[in-house]
Amino acid sequence: MPSETVELQGHIIDSLTLPKVLDEVMNFGGTFEIIEVAIGHRREDPSRARVRVSAATQEALDALLGRIKQLGAVPVVEQEAVLVPADIDGAFPENFYCTTNLQTFIRHHGRWIEVERPEMDCGIVVDPKRQIASTLAVHRVKKGDLIAVGHQGVKVTPLERSPERNVFEFMASSVSSEKPKGVVIKEIGAQIRVAKKAGGRVMVVAGPAVVHTGAGTYLERLIEAGWVDVLFAGNALAVHDIEQALYGTSLGVYLEKGIPAKEGHEHHMRAINAIRRAGGIRNAVEQGILKSGIMAACVRKGIEFVLAGSIRDDGPLPEVITDMVAAQEAVRRLVPGVSVCVMIATMLHSIAAGNLLPALAKLVCVDINPAVVTKLTDRGSFQAVGLVTDVEPFLRELWKNFTE
Repeated sequence: MPSETVELQGHIIDSLTLPKVLDEVMNFGGTFEIIEVAIGHRREDPSRARVRVSAATQEALDALLGRIKQLGAVPVVEQEAVLVPADIDGAFPENFYCTTNLQTFIRHHGRWIEVERPEMDCGIVVDPKRQIASTLAVHRVKKGDLIAVGHQGVKVTPLERSPERNVFEFMASSVSSEKPKGVVIKEIGAQIRVAKKAGGRVMVVAGPAVVHTGAGTYLERLIEAGWVDVLFAGNALAVHDIEQALYGTSLGVYLEKGIPAKEGHEHHMRAINAIRRAGGIRNAVEQGILKSGIMAACVRKGIEFVLAGSIRDDGPLPEVITDMVAAQEAVRRLVPGVSVCVMIATMLHSIAAGNLLPALAKLVCVDINPAVVTKLTDRGSFQAVGLVTDVEPFLRELWKNFTE
C-alpha cells in the first residue's frame, strides 16, 4: 500500500490541527500511523508530529496528501515544486496547483519561498530570476509563465487559534441571530483599533441597505473620523447615498419621515444625472454640488473606493466600473495591508471581497439574512464572523464604541 510520512508543526494540539488531519485521512479512505509526537510543555510552546499516511493507490495517496496539506501536513522528504510553462494566454497548465487564502510557501532551488499576495482560487507563478512566487488569477496568465502544478513542493500554514481566546475568534464561522451583539460589536471595534494602531487598513464593503435603513450617517462619521481606509460597494450604495444627500430620500422615501416624496421615484435618476453632469463624484464634491453623505466623506478624506457595477444598474455613475474583471483588479490593488474587513448587507460584494482577501484578514459579515454569512464561509472565507442583525443598530452601536 503506497504511503508517505508527513509532519505537522506549531500549535497542532490546542488548535485541533492534528485531529483534523487524522479525521481527513479516515474520511478519505486512508489509514495512518502516528510515528512521533512531541508536545510543547507550555501553552506557548509549539508541538510536532510525524504521521505515516497510506492509501489504496498512489493516485488516492496523492489526492489525500493534497487535502491534508491544506491543514499544514507536509511530506518529511522535501521535494522541489514542479513548474510548467503556460502553453497559452489566459489558462493554467493541466493539474495546476489551486491556491487557498492561507499563507503559502513553494520550494524552489532548495529553499522555501513565501508566495506573495495569498488569494484563493488562483495559481502560483514563479519568477526564477528574481526568486519570487506570487498568486496569479487565471485571466492574467501569459504564455511562458512558470506555473506550479501538483502539490509537490508546496506547503501552507494553517491559521492557529490564539492562546488568548476572544469573542471574535469564538464567533468565527458561526451563524446565529442569538448572539450577544453588543459584546461582539465591542470586540469588532477593538479589532479595528488594534489594526489601525499596527498600521493596518480597514476595509468596508457596503450595500444600499446602509442608506435605506438610515445608517449612512454612522458610516459617514466612521469615515470622517479616520476609521475606514477602503470602501468597496456597487452603484446602488453610491446612488442612494447621493440621492439622500441631494433630496433627503432613498428610493424616493424621506428617511426622516418614512413617507414617499412626491415624484420621489425620479430622485435616484436625477441624482445620477447631477453627478454625470458634474463629471463624477469627486468633481461634484469639489464644485459644491455634493456636500454630505458617504461618498462625499470618502472624497474629503481621500479614502480609496471601488464601485463595481452590475447589469441592473441605472446610469451608472461615472466612477462605476462596469467591466467585472477590471473591477476585480481594482479591488485586488486595494487589498494589500487590509487586516480588518467589515461587510455590511451586500452578498455578492461580500463574497467577492472574501475571495480576494488573505486568511489573516479578519472578516465581519453583517446581514439580516443568515444565508449570506453561510454562503461566505462556504466559499472558503472560514475566518468570517457572522452577525445576523439589521444594519442600522449595528453601525449605530459600532460608532458609539468610538465615541466613548
